Amino acid sequence: MTEPHVNVETECAESEASLNNRIRQVAWMVIGLLAIFLLGLGSGYLKWGRDAKSELNVAALQAQINPVDGYALSVSYGELGPRMLEGGVFDYEAFAAIYENSSNPLSPAQIEILKSGSEEEIVINAQNAHFLLNFFWAVGLANENSILTQGPMVQRSNGQVGRFASTGGWSLATKPVTEIYASLNLIPLTAEQQKLVETVAAGIYRPCCDNHTLFPDCNHGMAMLGVLELMASNGASADEMFEAAKYINAYWFPQQTLETAIYLQVTENTDFAGADARLVVSDRFSSDSGTARVHQELQAIGLLPQAPNQGGSCSN
Repeated sequence: MTEPHVNVETECAESEASLNNRIRQVAWMVIGLLAIFLLGLGSGYLKWGRDAKSELNVAALQAQINPVDGYALSVSYGELGPRMLEGGVFDYEAFAAIYENSSNPLSPAQIEILKSGSEEEIVINAQNAHFLLNFFWAVGLANENSILTQGPMVQRSNGQVGRFASTGGWSLATKPVTEIYASLNLIPLTAEQQKLVETVAAGIYRPCCDNHTLFPDCNHGMAMLGVLELMASNGASADEMFEAAKYINAYWFPQQTLETAIYLQVTENTDFAGADARLVVSDRFSSDSGTARVHQELQAIGLLPQAPNQGGSCSN
């Protein structure tokens, strides 16, 4: 009796085709479930964004980052203005012309600060933020300090310290910028105070670049260095210096700081006023890359209000 012929190749092909069909069915099922999950996640994310936007009080946040009454630094100008004027760090007429040309002329008090000095407490606000940016840029640039003579400014200059924005960009001096760079003993510091400035400066960033204040290669970094030196010389603690930097950055960079304040509120339920100053001025939130990340995340959920245009650029 002849045994029935079995086509093994046909059965294997049919079995393989059946297996492939089942794999495709399972794959499509997984893709479908994943799509449903992602759609739900996305809609939930967008709903969270809409809910956050409806609860957001931008005016209140703006009042926190740029208080109407300003932020007091608990230090005075002293004789910094006239000493820099005498040392050729700035020409008074050139300094004053910046504000004349911007339809915001120097006030009598600011003229006195530059020409005669002042024991008035320094309070930064929206009206004088630009004046203080240039004033402390000059202080940081001219003050003799090892941060300038031995730190990253020298280490990364390739022998041309005048090539940075904070040096070559200073156009108000009566002599070459390399002659006024770290040339005046404006703010002498003890060894302990010097160490404090170096430690705090290393933790303070600004939104215009990814460098900390220990490498003050732009006007904002150089101005912040001047502020820290003055505060340290007057006995300020690290906490006080970080807190001051938090508000100074807010006046110099109102838009980026407003976005940080929104981010902290909607993601961590933290008000800007109560936020840890060390965190706010760190590279996570105050560097160029940090503020870009915050901006992108807020953009994704439609939370990008516009702050008043009062920030300074990296020039006079």
